[in-house]
Amino acid sequence: QVQLVESGGGLVSAGGSLRLSCACSGTIFSIRAMGWYRQAPGKQRILVAQIGSGRSTYYADSVKGRFTISRDNALRTVYLQMNNLKPEDTAVYYCNMDGTAYWGQGTQVTVSS
Repeated sequence: QVQLVESGGGLVSAGGSLRLSCACSGTIFSIRAMGWYRQAPGKQRILVAQIGSGRSTYYADSVKGRFTISRDNALRTVYLQMNNLKPEDTAVYYCNMDGTAYWGQGTQVTVSS
């Protein structure tokens, strides 16, 4: 059974940083692309960043230059380093195994102005 467990969320002031982690178990992690999504209250869940098995990356325009996605295949973990956070980054952040219905439980990120 595949499990994705996010951690690292919290409350931070605007301009601050957080690092999210998503630990994966139950499948061959290294061959799957992984993504970070976020969902703000009353809004749809959107893709924020994605990293392929070859470490190619994609970022939403709203986070380019501020967020960095990375992965450690040995630890079966994908990370999202978030710098220069803004109040509009406030959301529940989820990780997803690309092309599957496997999602983590989400971690809350709140950025105060």
